[in-house]
Amino acid sequence: MTTWTLSIVLLVSCASLSLVAQTQTPAALPSASDRAAIAAASRAERDRELKLLGISEMQPGATAYDIGKPGNANYDESKANPHPKLPDVLIMNDGTRVKTPEQWKKRRAELKVMFDENVYGKYPAHIPKVTWSVDSVETIAVQGIPAIVKHITGHVDNSSYPAITVDIHADVVTPASTKGKKVPVIIGGGSIRPRPNFPRPPAAPGQVVHMLSSPPDAPDSAKLLLEHGWGFVGRNSGDVQADNGAGLDQGIIGLVNKGQPRSLDDWGVLRAWAWGDSKLLDYLETDPDVDAKKVGVMGHSRGGKAALVAQVDDPRFAIGFISSSGAGGADLYRRNYGETMGNIAGATEFHWFAGNFMKYAAAGHSANEMPVDSHEFIAMVAPRPIFIGGGALLTDPVYVPGDAWQDAQGMFMAAVAASPAWDLLGANGLGTTTFPPMGTLIDSGDVAFRQHQYGHTPAPNWPYFIEFADKEFKKR
Repeated sequence: MTTWTLSIVLLVSCASLSLVAQTQTPAALPSASDRAAIAAASRAERDRELKLLGISEMQPGATAYDIGKPGNANYDESKANPHPKLPDVLIMNDGTRVKTPEQWKKRRAELKVMFDENVYGKYPAHIPKVTWSVDSVETIAVQGIPAIVKHITGHVDNSSYPAITVDIHADVVTPASTKGKKVPVIIGGGSIRPRPNFPRPPAAPGQVVHMLSSPPDAPDSAKLLLEHGWGFVGRNSGDVQADNGAGLDQGIIGLVNKGQPRSLDDWGVLRAWAWGDSKLLDYLETDPDVDAKKVGVMGHSRGGKAALVAQVDDPRFAIGFISSSGAGGADLYRRNYGETMGNIAGATEFHWFAGNFMKYAAAGHSANEMPVDSHEFIAMVAPRPIFIGGGALLTDPVYVPGDAWQDAQGMFMAAVAASPAWDLLGANGLGTTTFPPMGTLIDSGDVAFRQHQYGHTPAPNWPYFIEFADKEFKKR
């Protein structure tokens, strides 16, 4: 079995240790003192927001690897649904049942308001313009396949606050064999840059170094897409916004706020990353080698959360591959399986969301108080196609917990509960309410799902996503 190693010297959460499928360029590993400074500044920003919310105590986060021990995440399905009654996606806030597409527009609008205020935060009224330039073009072999690579930069107008510069770098990669033809492109579908290979500190005595379970000869997404005659965009979402609370006064969030702290309903990092993908789509609409009507967005782990936000927020995205997005993504907030509310509202992850989100993770409160849940956010993609995937619970001490932290069954349940929106709009939802056997592709409708038998990796699901996307694109 081929494996990638993940060292767990500092256990924060599985998500914070994941290999996020959005990294374009290797970055230098921050020094220990830099990491400590970032952590301290992130805690300070979280404390500031908690004070504004009037919250003095938060739920503790769970650990991931010590199955069955106190304080570890629950991986027992019999205990996973403490709040089984979900909000009905087709019931308006005033109790009216949605029966027509016109009514759905109103329902979608009120869902958007609730997610904006309580989960992901609101887009600013005015976001500076992004001006794209093609820095260079080259023809190179990518995974052995001749490809045209455009290195592009999007400069965000910072004339209103020159102290902060935001430049978005990306690689647009299309097959050389299709030059002159417009091809489908997946943002986040691959990279031409080497995977970062940070040296691991030596394990302490008795410390277990957990491994990432992946199939032998795991399929490479860049190769699969290029062989299929499609392209991809490699991007580094960190160009848009840093993945920490310390950086909320920098990046695009800081630029819009002119370096001042954000408000409690301001956008979080996930929405900022989604905005970055939307700006990339602006460029792709001008690229003569790209079929802008067949652009998809892909992300894994926290990148999967952001990809879901991008697909919901920008109707131009034709399809989404939402991989192992877990809590804060496609998983139900009301579930008790894997990553908890205490984790995603903790000091290393709270910045993904609006500050208001933390009130549902305060001590004595729960996700059941939320006016929405993830199935309603997924439903906002309808009627466009979406592929939701993840891995398995692994109990081998070397590979524990596999991908259980992301809760594949909870993501499936959310897809089931979202499906009536597709049916209402003349498309087709998931088509089943029965959780499928491992490795089964559910793709009879416009909502697809597959759980693979490995760990926290999107690789095993890539061939199935391409199969699903191919079928969907042929409908256009």
